[in-house]
Parts: sequence; C-alpha cells; structure tokens
Amino acid sequence: MIPVSLFIFIRLGFYRSIVRFMGMKALQALSAGVIGSALTLYIVSMTLNLPVPRSVPFIYTMLAFITIGGIRLALRLMYQRGQQLQKTRVLIYGAGAAGRQLVVSLRHGRDYEPVGFVDYAPLLQGTHIQGLRVYKPESTPKLIENFGVEKFLLAIPEATRARRQEIIESIEPLSIPVQTIPDMADIVSGKAKFNELRDVRVEDLLGRDPVPPDPKLMGTNITHKSVMVTGAGGSIGSELCRQIVQLHPKRLIIVDSSEYSLYKIDQDLAQLIDKGDLDVVVKPALTSVRNGDVIARLMRTFEINTIYHAAAYKHVPLVEFNPAEGVLNNVFGTLEVARAAIKEDVESFVLVSTDKAVRPTNVMGASKRMAELVCQACADEQTGTRFSMVRFGNVLGSSGSVVPLFRRQIEKGGPITVTHPDITRYFMTIPEAAQLVIQASGMATGGDVFVLDMGKPVKIVELATRMVKLSGLNYRFISGVIVKSGGWRSGGSPV
Repeated sequence: MIPVSLFIFIRLGFYRSIVRFMGMKALQALSAGVIGSALTLYIVSMTLNLPVPRSVPFIYTMLAFITIGGIRLALRLMYQRGQQLQKTRVLIYGAGAAGRQLVVSLRHGRDYEPVGFVDYAPLLQGTHIQGLRVYKPESTPKLIENFGVEKFLLAIPEATRARRQEIIESIEPLSIPVQTIPDMADIVSGKAKFNELRDVRVEDLLGRDPVPPDPKLMGTNITHKSVMVTGAGGSIGSELCRQIVQLHPKRLIIVDSSEYSLYKIDQDLAQLIDKGDLDVVVKPALTSVRNGDVIARLMRTFEINTIYHAAAYKHVPLVEFNPAEGVLNNVFGTLEVARAAIKEDVESFVLVSTDKAVRPTNVMGASKRMAELVCQACADEQTGTRFSMVRFGNVLGSSGSVVPLFRRQIEKGGPITVTHPDITRYFMTIPEAAQLVIQASGMATGGDVFVLDMGKPVKIVELATRMVKLSGLNYRFISGVIVKSGGWRSGGSPV
C-alpha cells in the first residue's frame, strides 16, 4: 500500500502544499488521497481473498487522517502560535465579508493577529466567524484590556460617512490607534489593495456624505468645448483638470507659474487620458496670470470657451506677511484674466473664491473679495462673457488646509498649534469641491456668487483632539496649544 498511497498523494499534489499555508484545497487532497488509499486496500484484499477483516479499511482511514493530516495540522498550529506572540493584537469592527477577508489576509501576514470581531448586528453577536468570536460594541473596553489589543481596525468599506462617524465617536474615548481598509470604490478601481490598512481619514471624522453630481450641469460648459484652467498645478486646479478631461472637452489649456506643478499635472493628465482612452488635447502654458497679453494670446490661439480661474495665493499667514504680492496676484491677476476673457469673447468665466471673502479679517480674504468685485464689475459692464464666482471653505488635503499640518505635528509628537480655541471651519473633499465648481458654472447667468452648502461647521480644536485620540495618543491644553502627553497605548497608563 505504501507505493500506491505515495503515487495517489503525488498525483493529487498533496506534497506541494506548504504546511503553514495549508487550507481547504490541501484538506480536500488529503481526504481524496486517504479514501483512495483505503479503497485500494479494500479492493486488493477482496480480489486476492486475503484474511483482512472488513473493519481494517475503516480503521486505516481514521489512523491515516490522524497521522498524515494531524501531524501537519499540529505543526501548522505550532508555527502560528509562535508567530502570534510576535504580532500586534488587533480587534476588527465589522464581521461581514470584508471583515472575514481581512482576517485571512492578516493571518498570512507578519504584523497583526486578530483576536475577535465587534459588530452591531444582533444575529452575529455570540457567533464564531473564521474561528473568532463576535462581540457586542459595548464589550470593546473590556476586550482591549483582556486581550491586550493595541489597534482597532475598521472593516466597513461600504458604510456611509455618517455611519463611520458614529462608530468612530464610540471608539474615540478608548485612546487606541484606529485604522481602516480602503473604500470599496478604491479597491475596485485598483487605487488600493484590500489589505492596505491606512489611518482613518479626516473625511470620516466629519460625518458628511458627498452630494452626487448632476451629469447635465457637469458637461454644460465643458463637453466639446475649449477650456482653460489657471492655477492648474494647485490642489483645486489640478482636481478641476482631472474631472474636466473626463467630461470630453475639445481641448484643455492648463496655466500655472510653477514649472514643477505644471509638469506634474500635465503628466497626471497624460496618464489619465491614456488609461481612459480619451480624445482630449492638453496644452501646458507656463506663465503668470498677471501677464495679460500672454493669457489673451492663449485664449485667442486655442479659441477658449470656458475659464476656471483657480490661480491665487491662499495661505493666510504667507499673504499676511507678503500683502503686496497677495494683492497683485489675487486682485490684479484676476483683473488681467477677466479683461483678456472679455477681449477674446470667452463664453464663461468662473472665479474660484473662498468663504474667507465674507467679512474678511485678513489680507488673503480681502484680496479674494476684491477679486469677486472685479468679476462683478466686469459682469455689469458687458454681456458677452458670463462671470460667476464660487465660494467654499477648507478643502481636505489641499495645500492650504490645516489637516495635513495637524497630521505632521502629530507624527512629530506635538505640539498642535491652533490659532484660537473658538475658530470653526467648513470642510469638504477636493473632488466634491471641484464637482460643485463645475456644476455652479453650468447654472450661472452672469454676476452670480455661489456659496456651497458644506454642512455643519467644525471647531478646529475638536478636529485636532479627535485626530490625536485616533492616533492612540492623549493630549492636554497649554495656552491654546494641544500638546502630546502620552505614548502609544500598550496596556498601561500614558506618562
């Protein structure tokens, strides 16, 4: 039976299975091999009329399972036990399909060891999934203490931001690092892999779901038209360009005074056009918006129909320290582009403004308000070019946003600097802001000022403290400054 059994297992590929990665396929090969070996024993003994009791093939089958499979299973468990001692213990929120897949990925990795699930679904609570028990959310503090959990993982890629907000708020008081798997849209599009854990995004802290765009408004001033974007290398300008090329314009002229920024967005757009097989001509123009003659020549040469004027100096402290440059660029730069648009009979001119232009308290806000007045004056003086302005608040992840600054300060261990404890800001994502700017241009009739509904205002201090808590740190206040006072949670109290 030994050579026959060896032949069966070799044919089934059982010996090619790596012990520490043995799964369902290896168990199927083991079962088929043992049963095939036992059947061969039974057939040979019956054919040759050997004095072998009928119970022997059944006993042989059980012993073969125990010896061949049991030894490998024991070695696998010993290996996994050794690995578990070196891994970071994590608790997974969400016992659905994403949670189950995450457990499998983590067990094959070297960094994390899942110890249990947490889920709100009553039907799942108390059950075992992938060998892990599903607990109630109320049990989380006790689980962290009993299992020595060092990190909390969110496996709810399809949940709305409002739902994520509720979950994150319940976790915040625990002062434990929180990470999440990527959104399902990013996984499907190939932007992220399923097992790529990342820190909780600030969008999840705000709890507001983006408003879906209106397709009719999106293409009104773009589809089959020549479009120009000034400040194309900036955070808003670059996202405008990415969305514009997908709306099938005839050509897109991108303008910026920074060579590197212009080069970067030009390369990004080239990849986007190639990937989507889009028929769009993109021309980069390296110039300043204050050079009205060059801007006018570009409009005339490429027969521009629509302009999105996003070029501006928007860092409040820098403009405060350099007021002359801020006014020259934001006010007179807008004036030059507006005059060129009127001269070259451009159909639509959209100024990307800011909520700081409302009762401005700094040079940047005042300069943007002046830019709005320039556009309104141009709208009153003629009817050929349709002028409109779009105001919105802080854009998450933009170069002028406080969020990247807070994140860098937390990584360095503090302090986190907040200008005033009572300051509030409105927030939205860069893609959503760009979509709303494009839609506003499709609704404009001339001289309009659009103010985007950005939900409820958020206190900057509260945003900073939540980011600290979700990083697994504690904080204290000193003269309006949040200072880190505790290290990563590891079962003991922070120093």
